[in-house]
Amino acid sequence: MNKDTLILVLSCLGIAQALFLVVYLLTLKKRNRKANLFLALTILGLTIRIGKSVLNVYLDLESWQRNLGLSGILLTGPALLFYGRALLLSKKEFLPKDAFHFLPFILFAALAIVIPNDGNPISYVIYILVFSHLAFYTLLSFGLLIRNKTEIRKPLGNWYRNLVIGTAFIWVFYMGNLAGLFSFYIGGALFFSLLIYVFSFLFLQKHAFQLGKYTSSTLDKSTSKELMQTLKKLFFEEEIYLDSSLSLESVSKRLNVSPRKLSQAINENEEKNFSDFVVSHRIEKAKVLLVDPKYRREKIIAIAYDCGFGNVTSFNLAFKAKTKYTPTQFRNEFGTA
Repeated sequence: MNKDTLILVLSCLGIAQALFLVVYLLTLKKRNRKANLFLALTILGLTIRIGKSVLNVYLDLESWQRNLGLSGILLTGPALLFYGRALLLSKKEFLPKDAFHFLPFILFAALAIVIPNDGNPISYVIYILVFSHLAFYTLLSFGLLIRNKTEIRKPLGNWYRNLVIGTAFIWVFYMGNLAGLFSFYIGGALFFSLLIYVFSFLFLQKHAFQLGKYTSSTLDKSTSKELMQTLKKLFFEEEIYLDSSLSLESVSKRLNVSPRKLSQAINENEEKNFSDFVVSHRIEKAKVLLVDPKYRREKIIAIAYDCGFGNVTSFNLAFKAKTKYTPTQFRNEFGTA
């Protein structure tokens, strides 16, 4: 397989993966469907543009076909902005007047056959204007993050920021290519393929499938922090985590909040689920008891029960995962005779 064939295969794989994500998002009925739609349009817009780049290298495209590919850029910018609004500011409605943001894309695609794209000066001006449109919306997207940074949940903000940065890099590549800084034109398609697979990995590993988990929640960032502080105070003052029957439902009842909101507060502020949060406190308590001279002769199993663990096996596994020591090793290493 020669270099050109390899580049073609990698580029086509990226486009195929992108189209898969678009179809998946458009058919996903759970969680924030509005955000899913705008994310699908963002990816579709980039895919149209990148697909044109790949075809333009290997085929002799007509000017209207090149214009259709270029129109994808006019779709990407508004979709990226409104994806951010739907994801980060879920209460903000998409109004009928907002549809005008997509009018340049519709008109450009509809008039593709008459818009010049044959390498003359007017064609270059149009090309620059189209990418200026993307630059404008990319800046608006960054502005959305900056203006609302105190209200945006960290996982959502990080995900959207990375998406905007990836889009900005694609813009830089194509503008750099136009300016003669990058001569490897198909490199944009290769970078897009890499970007799509990175995003796909994040989808499958952690972020995107869970990004909308709390999108419809009424718990804002400041209230989430206050709830977390109240929970920590309860754990510190009453050590309720020592109760082996402790559950998310019982704690949420104590705090007079729903289990979902309590789970959200822990997830957003500690980046843990409820079980991991409780276990971490139990391990810290166990570390104190293991080095306490008063507990020197206490059996490990007794300390495990005293710290809220149901059995010594789960205690040993959790303790070693957290500290890299078994309880016995920890006591021998750090305890006093």
